[in-house]
Amino acid sequence: MDVETPKVVCPICKGSFDMEESLTAQSNQNVIFECPTCGYERRNIQTSKG
Repeated sequence: MDVETPKVVCPICKGSFDMEESLTAQSNQNVIFECPTCGYERRNIQTSKG
């Protein structure tokens, strides 16, 4: 059984990407989103642990 990887949608271009392709976890529990298509970047996204 193949499990589909969770997707992230860019708020600017609406592209859909695998989490591993567009999210980077930082050591301080924040996350960075980088859109591979349009280049939009959002830093310091708070997580439930941070």
